[in-house]
Amino acid sequence: MSSVPTSSETDEAGQGFVKARVWDMPTRVFHWLLVLSVCAGWLIGENLSFSNIQWHFYLGYLTIGLLVFRLFWGFAGPASARFSGLFHSPGDIVRYLRGIGKRQPSGIAGHNPVGALSVLAMLCALVVQVATGLFAESDDLFSSGPLAGYVDSGFVQTANAVHEITSKVLLALIVAHLAALLFYWIWKRENLIGAMLTGMKWIRKDGAV
Repeated sequence: MSSVPTSSETDEAGQGFVKARVWDMPTRVFHWLLVLSVCAGWLIGENLSFSNIQWHFYLGYLTIGLLVFRLFWGFAGPASARFSGLFHSPGDIVRYLRGIGKRQPSGIAGHNPVGALSVLAMLCALVVQVATGLFAESDDLFSSGPLAGYVDSGFVQTANAVHEITSKVLLALIVAHLAALLFYWIWKRENLIGAMLTGMKWIRKDGAV
């Protein structure tokens, strides 16, 4: 399905679109490496064994490295990657939700107000997940996070519980993210997956949110 707005859609919206490079290469590489590390880590976490638990830790370390990069890039990267672009006013969110049913691309150079909230939720959940993983412990597999030995057993048990709960929260966020991608692709004719692969996206000429 094409993500290119037709002339009739553009005229109906009352304003034009232009295709521009929005997502820079470091942001795109970070995104797809994070997808791989989180999905693989979650799958292994759901099927832990003596043969794969070390890989679960390796993927956790990779995720930590990626999050550290994202923290840096959120301040040093281009406008579309900066954290300032993830915070929208309540008015912007309401206005965006009022027009979300329109069959045309959102036209926003970066994350839309609702998408920005999901990104923040995902990043926060990942920080909690990797942080608790550093203190988690598996008695059945005789394995523990690198920092588990520095805290008492009560803290470790709490870390285990939060780690388990957050894994389910992450799964829910991933499912919601996939559902949103399908909605934008099928209904709004906006291929967000393609945009994150190529960096190119249709945006409004007037820069409206």
